[in-house]
Amino acid sequence: MASPALTSFLPRFGVAAAVASVLSLSGCQTWNAQDTLPPNSGVQPLKGLAQNVSVRRNAMGMPLIESSTFHDALFTLGYVHASDRINQMVTLRLLAQGRLSEMSGAQMLDADRYMRAVNLKKNADELYKASSPRLKRFFEVYARGVNAYLFRYRDKLPADLAATGYKPEYWKAEDSALIFCLLNFSQSANLPQEINALVMAQHITTDKLAWLSPSYPDEQLPQAETEKLQGVKLNGAIPGLADLAKAGEQLAGLNPLGTTASNNWAIAPQRSRSGKSLLASDSQFPIGAPSLWSPVQIRAPKYQAAGITIAGLPMILSGFNGKVAWSMTAVMGDNQDLFLEKLKRQGSGLVYEVAGKWQPVMVRNETYLVKGQRPIREAVYETRHGALLNSAQGSALGNGLGVALQMPEFKDDRSLDAFFDLSRAQSVEKASDASREIRAIALNMLFADASNIGWQVTGRFPNRREGEGLLPSPGWEGRYDWDGYADPMLHPYDQDPAQGWLGTANQRIIPHGYGMQLSNSWAAPERGERIAELAGAGKHDSRSMIAMQYDQTTLFAAKLKKMFEAPGMSQPLKQAISALPGLEAGKAREAFSRLMAFDGKLSPTSTDAAIYELFLQESMKQVFLDELGPDSSPTWKAFVANGTLSYSAQADHLLGREDSPFWDDTRTAQKEDKPAILARSLAAAITAGESQIGGDRKAWQWGKLHRYEWKNTRGQTVRGAMAAGGDHTTLNAAAYTWGQDFNATRVPVMRLIVDFGQAEPLMVQNGTGQSGNPASANYLNGIEPWLKGQYQGLPLQPQNFDKVYGKTRLTLIPGK
Repeated sequence: MASPALTSFLPRFGVAAAVASVLSLSGCQTWNAQDTLPPNSGVQPLKGLAQNVSVRRNAMGMPLIESSTFHDALFTLGYVHASDRINQMVTLRLLAQGRLSEMSGAQMLDADRYMRAVNLKKNADELYKASSPRLKRFFEVYARGVNAYLFRYRDKLPADLAATGYKPEYWKAEDSALIFCLLNFSQSANLPQEINALVMAQHITTDKLAWLSPSYPDEQLPQAETEKLQGVKLNGAIPGLADLAKAGEQLAGLNPLGTTASNNWAIAPQRSRSGKSLLASDSQFPIGAPSLWSPVQIRAPKYQAAGITIAGLPMILSGFNGKVAWSMTAVMGDNQDLFLEKLKRQGSGLVYEVAGKWQPVMVRNETYLVKGQRPIREAVYETRHGALLNSAQGSALGNGLGVALQMPEFKDDRSLDAFFDLSRAQSVEKASDASREIRAIALNMLFADASNIGWQVTGRFPNRREGEGLLPSPGWEGRYDWDGYADPMLHPYDQDPAQGWLGTANQRIIPHGYGMQLSNSWAAPERGERIAELAGAGKHDSRSMIAMQYDQTTLFAAKLKKMFEAPGMSQPLKQAISALPGLEAGKAREAFSRLMAFDGKLSPTSTDAAIYELFLQESMKQVFLDELGPDSSPTWKAFVANGTLSYSAQADHLLGREDSPFWDDTRTAQKEDKPAILARSLAAAITAGESQIGGDRKAWQWGKLHRYEWKNTRGQTVRGAMAAGGDHTTLNAAAYTWGQDFNATRVPVMRLIVDFGQAEPLMVQNGTGQSGNPASANYLNGIEPWLKGQYQGLPLQPQNFDKVYGKTRLTLIPGK
């Protein structure tokens, strides 16, 4: 019944769910999953090609496109992307359009309402219109390639897409700009943090929000950000806030472009064993199948490059063109702000307050075509700051606050052209020049050629008249409004620094007092610090780059031990441990001694790593659960989510904040302090370990708590749980959710290394597989190499193509 290619994966990878979805379509007698796979050999006529094009694939299914013209190469890229990832492309487009309920039903309505209010289509239209005629032709040709696939395989779509019953529309050039805008929109950690802050404000007083919203270890708490909300009634005053939070939670689970984290670093010739530069990059996204990234190589007379793409977007975002390597990480830029708006009914309409006067809101109507239901027509309300994300509450808004989202405009923006120019650059200097024109997305771009390295921050960052935008601002006061954007000349950059390396890991990249504000939502600093520690030591080659990408040492453990040993903490902590009941005191001493001996290596087999992570998890509950819990409450979920998006209140409290009100356990009569709560946490770590791993300490391992598990887009497991090492602070990241469980949620799904000391410098790794079709042999075949640290070389010299890609090819010819 199921195809041989699919059944061969069942015992090893457990994708029975994929077969079930195939058989549920129209009966196993009439469905053959193999028919959904385009051929990898032979001749295929396609209308829209000018000349013949060759597509070869390496052992991992990564394609090499060889073409006589760049237009034919782009057409073929569209066809190949659709062949490999049509379900992903269609889903991302629907997500960006706010139309997921057309495919998945009413349960997606909240997410659709959110995205309709955001209105990425407007941004995409602006971005596309501002692009050059050349760029528009590129996107149009790419779209024709996607549509050639959709036409040919309209009745043979992959099982997971066909099972939905949704018939994909043909691809438009503007859809690729829409995917780019979704990528940009998903880069901000602060927008969901602002929504989560409003959720937490339903349960705690505004003054306590500052303690839960730290910017960085060495920065003061953002008291001014909470003071601007003093006197604003937040509890119960925001209609639809629960639905808004639910939509954000849905989107976080659905959007593979979200919750991004990444590392990249470049090594200058003086620190290289070969005397030539190196560049390394990885992108951390939710673990699952398929992964976001799609490695591709293109060779045409006036264009050659290989690297990482997103299906739906016809450009190489990180890669190598034979002369220059480039890569990107998220800046975590805060270029989206929430404004609370005072609203009231006036006649049949809705008005909002601006500087003491009332103005009518703007209205646009949206129609939702919900699978299995009649269409729903609703209004979206807009103020001068932007659309109200809680517009769906309609008449209830007249009795409460609106939540308006302001985002940058993309008029006169040539970012899409700049990415193409970047991929053609022949030197670091030219690459830097091109990247400075990228305004529509905030990135740390790193570059390298054989002799030089460089770094450039891209994006568009608002100038705020007052405040930092970390928390929502009162919209009726003009003092928090935007006043244009920061001068791009102020964007941080560097080239060939004396230290001999450059690196970013979503950490704070600017010093105090810098001339512009990039963000207050940086990732935890430890990955960036580890890059500095390793990159600045000794000489490097591709082996040391791989070792860095697979490094599982956390620097947070050393900081924790330093805190334990601090003069004001050491003795009080010992006293607090002794004050515990006998059995608990023994457990606390055991945990303390193991933590003090811990070397910071989070290997899957380490017992001390297990105790260390159990302590982190239990201490979070001991510090915050009494006021923010129970753990099923919206408040706790919002707090936990914020801790995964950037530097967390949990880490901030462990390393300092001795005067925080959260150290007191409100459930007891006495007033606790930090040593008392830490003592309890140490004991609780051992108790939790006994409960979760058993009583035999010799059998305790971090990997027995911390697991990789690959699921498909429907949430079905396609590769069973495996022991994982690392956490969110290690270069080989395997983030989990503090305050929830230890399941790995975010991992490096793509890795790239360029070693200019090698004859063929580029090698890549795709964490899951090239194909998003469960029937393909390339659906999960990237997992084993990913686990073992094996990379795939992508040669740019034609004489090496046969060795990597073989001689079997699919020849696409012009059709009628």
